[in-house]
Amino acid sequence: MLNRVLLIGRLVADPQLQHTQGGTPFTRFRIAVNRPYRDRNGNWQEDTLFIDVVVWGDAADRIVSRISKGNRVFVEGSLRQSSWETESGEKRSRIEVRADRVLALDPRSREQEGGLEEINDDIEF
Repeated sequence: MLNRVLLIGRLVADPQLQHTQGGTPFTRFRIAVNRPYRDRNGNWQEDTLFIDVVVWGDAADRIVSRISKGNRVFVEGSLRQSSWETESGEKRSRIEVRADRVLALDPRSREQEGGLEEINDDIEF
């Protein structure tokens, strides 16, 4: 089986650092991924997907300090499904990308060469 995801998109909001009850840092953020296509009349259209991404551990702290709303990022990871029950007893679930690697594609400053900054340092989860 193969479960690998590669995405390039823009952050739709600033990532926020959170911690589990055990103290493990993590962040969730959402990216907008555009897919251009031609419609039946040959005109270019664009479809936008909003994808949830989660990053765990020390990389979560680095992400929060280095990327913000509107930044382009490359995300590599795998799809995961999480399930929970609300306080009213409703069952919920979501599919998200658990990132193994995140690259900031927009330079933070003019001095940064190439515009690429790897945030996760290939951390394995």
